[in-house]
Amino acid sequence: MKVGFSRLSLLGKIWLSTSVALTALFLITGWVVQRDVVETTSRSLEDEVRASFQAYESLWKSRSEMLRSAAAIISSMPNVRAAFGTGDPATIRDTTAEVWARLADDLRETALLLVTDPEGSVIAALGQAHYASLPPRWLVVRAARHKFPQQVSGFYVDHDRLFQLVLTPVYVDSISGPALLNVLVAGYEVNPLVARRLKDSTGGSDYLFLSQGRVFASTLDDRATAVLARSLAGPRPAGRISDGVTEYTPLLRELVDLEGKPIGKLGILRSFEDARQRIVALRRDIILVWLLSISAGLPLTYLLARKIIQPVKMLDRAAAEVSRQNYDYRVSVESGDELGRLAATFNSMCASLQAARAELIRQERISTIGRLASSIVHDLRNPLAAIYGGAEILLDTRLPPAQVKRLAGNLHQASRRIQALLQDLVNISRGKTEAPQVTRLREVVAAAEASLRPAAQAQGVSVSVEVPEEIELPLERARIERVFLNLIGNALEVMPHGGGVRIVARLEGSAVLVEVKDTGPGISAEIRDQLFQPFVSFGKKGGLGLGLALSRQAVLDHGGDMWVESEPGRGARFFLRLPKADASRAGAAAGQAG
Repeated sequence: MKVGFSRLSLLGKIWLSTSVALTALFLITGWVVQRDVVETTSRSLEDEVRASFQAYESLWKSRSEMLRSAAAIISSMPNVRAAFGTGDPATIRDTTAEVWARLADDLRETALLLVTDPEGSVIAALGQAHYASLPPRWLVVRAARHKFPQQVSGFYVDHDRLFQLVLTPVYVDSISGPALLNVLVAGYEVNPLVARRLKDSTGGSDYLFLSQGRVFASTLDDRATAVLARSLAGPRPAGRISDGVTEYTPLLRELVDLEGKPIGKLGILRSFEDARQRIVALRRDIILVWLLSISAGLPLTYLLARKIIQPVKMLDRAAAEVSRQNYDYRVSVESGDELGRLAATFNSMCASLQAARAELIRQERISTIGRLASSIVHDLRNPLAAIYGGAEILLDTRLPPAQVKRLAGNLHQASRRIQALLQDLVNISRGKTEAPQVTRLREVVAAAEASLRPAAQAQGVSVSVEVPEEIELPLERARIERVFLNLIGNALEVMPHGGGVRIVARLEGSAVLVEVKDTGPGISAEIRDQLFQPFVSFGKKGGLGLGLALSRQAVLDHGGDMWVESEPGRGARFFLRLPKADASRAGAAAGQAG
């Protein structure tokens, strides 16, 4: 991936990075927003559940107070107390019904009113249309008598029915004091209808009434009721609970009986389904916004990035031109920002390089002229010294004819060397070369060795030539002879106290390999890499290093090659590879010679 990314263009990198950054930004933003929405929704649901519980408590308290007030009013009315004093069930029922009819409609329609004796046996029952099959005897009355004459309220379970009751005792005065005459039992049966009215009255929360392991009322369907009842019947749940389909935020409250003891639980549940749907919708909206942003952002980013990259491309193209030594190339400056300043700086750099290059060329030309002049002086010194010495001998000394002839030959040979050297310089400067002639290689090597034989003998250096007579090559004789002169001369310079030079030639396929080996100190690796460069001279008292450069060029001009192998302390070995003369080339060379 890293390698693939590095191969992308700068425009592609910016475009890809922008896409990744936008995607990551929206993912992080979506995650943060969704987390905050979930937390806010959870807190909101908890607040709604608590509000529903408060509304439930307020509603039940209001109904309980209404029942208390109604029972207290009924029990304190003279005609009711007189009817209770008769002990006649019909009179009690008719009188109580008359008073019951004058109460509020919602109280009469939803509540029940019983008149029982002190043992709990029902004397009269009102509201039986809604509460059929009421038990004939209410044991709870007898159980609560120890709290009379105060009103007693709480929940009561009778077999498979759950009631919320208010017990109001009715006393009469007697000789021995107040006597319990009857008990008014007012209340509601907790059933699905009551639970549904609670849900409608408290903002849509679901209710679940549990007691003794049974569900008495629920606003949920049977499946959800069965699952949630098991969750609520156990330890108090922490966080949300689920029925397998929908999650709920629960709030549990205990149901207490007339003794103040818990007999069941009330679960108030707020569905998380609406919140989940809102979260799904939010997630969908975030994805949609991300797609729209990507669709609009990527083309815009591409256009902007291409506009930004354009100056960089121009600089890249300009750098390529400069690498090809085109210092005249300039970049147009189209802005005043960092890239514009970079372009202006690049142009200034090119101008500086151009000026520096021109100055360097000028200085190099002056230096080259000086070095070339010094080299020519050095190369001419020896033959001129021979001519000067020979002429001085001729002027000052009367020599026999044989010596004069020998001395004249030396002067002629020295003058020819000077003339050849000057002609080579002219040919090199003009790019001209002589036509090659088929020549015996041994003759060329022997001529070079003969020229330097006196110097070699004076230094105690032996020069051996092992070149077969039959080797003939198309050569520019003078140039190749100077190659061997240069190699032998260099060997003599590094062996002032004696040594040996061996020149060996052998056939190798279509070429001749010549090895010039000396017993000198050798050449270090640092020098070998620069040995054939012009004006490179190491350890020589005179000259500026043109000899080996011109020698190698001469060999290259003949279609061959020249290289060196050496180790410090073990001498130097120069190799020349020269192509052999074939029949056609030999014939052409002979024709030119004729």
